[in-house]
Amino acid sequence: MPTELYPSRRALMIGAAQAAAALALSPPSLAAEALPKMTVTRDPNCGCCSNWIAHVKAAGFPVEVVEVPDVMPLKTRLGVPDALASCHTAEIDGYVVEGHVPAEAIKRLLVERLRVKGIAVAPVGSPGMEIPGQAPQIYEVVLFASGEQRLFARYRGLQRI
Repeated sequence: MPTELYPSRRALMIGAAQAAAALALSPPSLAAEALPKMTVTRDPNCGCCSNWIAHVKAAGFPVEVVEVPDVMPLKTRLGVPDALASCHTAEIDGYVVEGHVPAEAIKRLLVERLRVKGIAVAPVGSPGMEIPGQAPQIYEVVLFASGEQRLFARYRGLQRI
């Protein structure tokens, strides 16, 4: 009895239906979807913001830049703690991103969907704030919510440690 090397039309239809069902039932993946748009509000006189914006764009984030002479009213409205305030503030998918947060940490926050207002980083050694000729410094990425701050990740340059 000869073996059929090509699947029948019925087998192809069943396989296609199974593949479509698997795709429809699988949870959405941030990697498989387009990243949400990030709106970055910054002072037009700050030069380091451009380096960080280039960093997040290179990581795949679509970015809209809004330049204002005073970013502080936005920070206050969004609940950014004074101690974490930086030169620019980004908004993405319901979160606040304050300062030079690595794109990897932003993606992780979007996947984990933590119940916080946002994420922030002290600028020294973070993306866009590197010092040429010096080894990357260790810095912390901090989550913040109403009256609360806690460590999210520790980095050296772009490498999470």
